Amino acid sequence: MRIAALQMVSTPVLADNLAVAERLLAEAADGGAELAVLPENFAVFGKRDLLSEGEAERHSTGPMRTYLRRCAQRFGLWLVGGTLPTVAPHAGVQPPPQRVFAASFVINAQGEEVGRYDKVHLFDVDVNDGQGRYRESDTFAPGKRPEVVETPWGRLGVAVCYDLRFPEYFRLLVDDGAELIVVPSAFTYVTGKAHWQILMQARAVENLCYMAGACQGGQHDSKRRTWGDSMVVDPWGAVLARRPQGEGVVIADIDFGEVARRRGTMPVHRHRRFSIAPL
Repeated sequence: MRIAALQMVSTPVLADNLAVAERLLAEAADGGAELAVLPENFAVFGKRDLLSEGEAERHSTGPMRTYLRRCAQRFGLWLVGGTLPTVAPHAGVQPPPQRVFAASFVINAQGEEVGRYDKVHLFDVDVNDGQGRYRESDTFAPGKRPEVVETPWGRLGVAVCYDLRFPEYFRLLVDDGAELIVVPSAFTYVTGKAHWQILMQARAVENLCYMAGACQGGQHDSKRRTWGDSMVVDPWGAVLARRPQGEGVVIADIDFGEVARRRGTMPVHRHRRFSIAPL
């Protein structure tokens, strides 16, 4: 299976971002991709008040969700739609007033929504950069459960950005059968430079799975710069393809048989000692 991780430098302007994403999806399809992953906040990056957008995406007929379904059909791709704001309840949970979920929808090639993950771990962190203070919980409500989706090739797990720092979340995905985990992201330049590649490789190696990160990567405004470095990592930790900065498409081939082979010869999942280190 061939995967494409799309890298963008999104703005708060929806129409501009959708035009860029569609151009990159066309490039991915032309490159033979069967699954494409958009970055975190691909459609409205940096916009402060997302309640109106979240309300518009309450139903599958919302403009962003309609766009994703249309692109999946047009290009014959499975899509992981980065993240978009929505107030639509999920798993029986409704966001509190004045908050939205950061939802990552999985769309099949027929344009059907077949999975949804709401970002669980919110980035409430102080960073030594132009923005300094990040408080996602001012805008977003945390999701409540992991998401693994059955695809024609294997089982696909979904994580988002800051989730990458919580290895127990990835272990839950793998315990549910994930063989490939996609990570739409928008790492800051400072934290990405220090940790992005290390974390991607660590999650791949400790779980013996493929990892694909689709990132924001560039200067968004005077205060916000994202690290980029969209990449695909194999189960042994090798970086198969990457793009350091700027808009573009990262394409790599995924061999799900390699996951089974590595897990067969290095069966770490069977060697866990729950009595010593419970999860």
